[in-house]
Amino acid sequence: MKAVVRATLSVWALLAMVVHPASAQERPMPVAELSAGWVGFADDGVVSEGLVGGSARFYVSPRIAVGPEVVYISGQNHSHLMATGNLTWDVLSPTGARPRRVAPFLVAGGGLYQTRQSFPAGVFSSADGAFTAGGGVRAAVGQRTTIGVDARIGWELHLRINGFVGVRLW
Repeated sequence: MKAVVRATLSVWALLAMVVHPASAQERPMPVAELSAGWVGFADDGVVSEGLVGGSARFYVSPRIAVGPEVVYISGQNHSHLMATGNLTWDVLSPTGARPRRVAPFLVAGGGLYQTRQSFPAGVFSSADGAFTAGGGVRAAVGQRTTIGVDARIGWELHLRINGFVGVRLW
């Protein structure tokens, strides 16, 4: 009996994964974003630095997007470059075939974190794994343009708050 219940639940789970969205739930178009903000690193206190970056989102379902992000962080005598692959989940479903005017989201990403530091004897460079996770909100300000803000925590241990401007592609 338990085997039948497990098999039935497994079939339902598989069917749920392959169900195609209705035409009113088509995937949103890809988006390119530029961001700028603040990063606070945990040290003997909080070390504040600025960041600039860019990302892209490609929707794989009406609410889930994947895509790359590259962020450059500038500090005194050093810099960081973070490249991650991100997974974004829009908390609210689109209304009809259009994204919501105001859309809260959650985001998580993993990838590479590179540090370059200048010393009198030369430049030291190192690379480690990286991840970030957090959330934010974006709002439509035109047919193809959005603005937003997000906050994330990540490793190398930091808190990140940034604003962004996005443009829906084609």
